[in-house]
Amino acid sequence: MKYKFLVFILLFTSACFAQTDKKLTAQLQDAVKGFNGQVGIYVQNLKTGRTVTINADTLFPTASMIKVSIQCGLMDKIEKGEMQYNQKLVYQDSLLYKGEDILGSFKDGDTIEVSKVALLMITMSDNTASLWLQKLVGGQYINNWLDQNGFKVMRVNSLIAGREAIHEKYGWGVTTPYEMCRLFALIRQGKAVSAAASERMCRNMGRIFWDDKAISQIPPYIQTMSKQGAINASKSETVLVNAPHGDYVFSIITNNNKDQRWTADNEADVLIRKISALLWHYYEPKSDWKPADGMDKYMKDE
Repeated sequence: MKYKFLVFILLFTSACFAQTDKKLTAQLQDAVKGFNGQVGIYVQNLKTGRTVTINADTLFPTASMIKVSIQCGLMDKIEKGEMQYNQKLVYQDSLLYKGEDILGSFKDGDTIEVSKVALLMITMSDNTASLWLQKLVGGQYINNWLDQNGFKVMRVNSLIAGREAIHEKYGWGVTTPYEMCRLFALIRQGKAVSAAASERMCRNMGRIFWDDKAISQIPPYIQTMSKQGAINASKSETVLVNAPHGDYVFSIITNNNKDQRWTADNEADVLIRKISALLWHYYEPKSDWKPADGMDKYMKDE
């Protein structure tokens, strides 16, 4: 516990004294001008420590990005020996979250390993898998882990006693762009739960199926960790990029969006792609990579 507290103090101190990248800040401020909704952005070059903050400490809905914290809670229980990563679970029809999830197509009594449920939660953003794991781990347990690791506002809201009002306002989870990036950085640096647990999480988060937004603007041969979130009025994405000139992490969260269409050209998704492309070419100015002609037809995931 003392070690984790020291890590938090060091990270917090570093964040407080991080140097603002004024040039990049100006570019991002220009990129979000005219957006019909609320936008929060946090960017950090993990090599230099330089940052950009635009409403970075403002509360936003997480939507499915909260699944990264569910993953952390799961790994913490496994690390403590209270669960096993390869243990068998028995699916029940009562677990079904209506939608098009893979796990929701299972039959009552089917078995599946925790490892595969966790992978479905992160990679496919399977809601049935996510709610199952939240139930097994415990929503309050996940929130306690977040609190103990220095997260001031990121929390699971759904099915948590005492959080009904904030659940009504923000949905499943609540966070800030800064705290999303901090969680990703902890995982990348091997400091979330344990080095081994962090490595497992890195691998899961590098296998994202929903790669049609921010990830689509980063070369496919570059390793990324990411998680996306989407509800009608809020679209978001957090990505950590293992770029040639140094890792960088960014979180873009929108809310109260006027354009609530579930189409590839909705205003928030277009903004997320725009900012991701801007960041890639800012940090890798000699890169001439761009999405191949005709990629649009291979990005129709729904």
